[in-house]
Amino acid sequence: MHPHEHDDSTHDSRYDGSDARRPRQPRRARRARFDDEPEPARRGRLTEAERLRLAERRDDHLDSAGGPPEGDRWSSWDGAEHGPEPHPGWLITELAAVDTEMGVLKTGKEADVHLVRRALPGTDRECLLAAKRYRAAEHRMFHRDAGYLEGRRVRRSREMRAMTQRTAFGRNLLAEQWAAAEFSALDRLWRIGAPVPYPVQRDGTEVMLEFLGEPDGSAAPRLAALRPARAELADLWHQLTEALLALAGEGLAHGDLSAFNLLVHRSRLVLIDLPQVVDLVANPRGIEFLHRDVRNIASWFAARGLPDDQGDPDALLARLVNEALPAT
Repeated sequence: MHPHEHDDSTHDSRYDGSDARRPRQPRRARRARFDDEPEPARRGRLTEAERLRLAERRDDHLDSAGGPPEGDRWSSWDGAEHGPEPHPGWLITELAAVDTEMGVLKTGKEADVHLVRRALPGTDRECLLAAKRYRAAEHRMFHRDAGYLEGRRVRRSREMRAMTQRTAFGRNLLAEQWAAAEFSALDRLWRIGAPVPYPVQRDGTEVMLEFLGEPDGSAAPRLAALRPARAELADLWHQLTEALLALAGEGLAHGDLSAFNLLVHRSRLVLIDLPQVVDLVANPRGIEFLHRDVRNIASWFAARGLPDDQGDPDALLARLVNEALPAT
């Protein structure tokens, strides 16, 4: 998130369902690189018949003013771009559901992350979501965004000029482009079993994600906030290595990796904050970004006591490059 796009052996599965590690899938043919222009027709929309059926259910819950009987607003599921199917069992997708703002999880220069409770009135079904909202007109410049944007495309030259010149229209486009890029990256990485939050939906500049934390709304901590013992440190390094290899297998690098962009949810390492994901082939600076990612995170582990022979950044970098750019 940081959001705390975050998710006890007694944990209620309604809230996440991400505890079981998903094994890495066999390497597949690499997909074409991202096109970050938000599409006018969003995939994953409901069919008309399904929309009508669910709308009837929502109408059953209308109060006299036409609003939901509880909560702040109707669920924004309808009309949004949806995450990969099958949707997790804990996710509420009914149009009769309502969303309630529960507070701010994290504030940042480009986006804020809010905690949202989505519930189905008249039942005990609910889930917690992390809503990452990119700033639009106020958006100035994503951290080093010129470098990240190399190798990405925008179809219409007028829009490219607007973003380059940072007009109000261009800043709005930039905010939505970053939201679309993050949602696309999370969708792609979730499908291959990488440790990322489930991407629930995207609507304009808002990305809603699986909340990684506890039912009371307390979010999973960032790696930077922890002081793991040596055994745990070694396990977290191993998890990180596997995660980075999964990205490299798709020809990708995180692009801004640090201990602040990693969550630890019940001993499971989770990658977050992925709008700047870098295509190692299309971006001429791709290997440079990968090198920086590895150096940054390896330095953190070394400072916490990970032995050099376990956390060698050069050895990890070589493995990642070989995975991303195998000899032909």
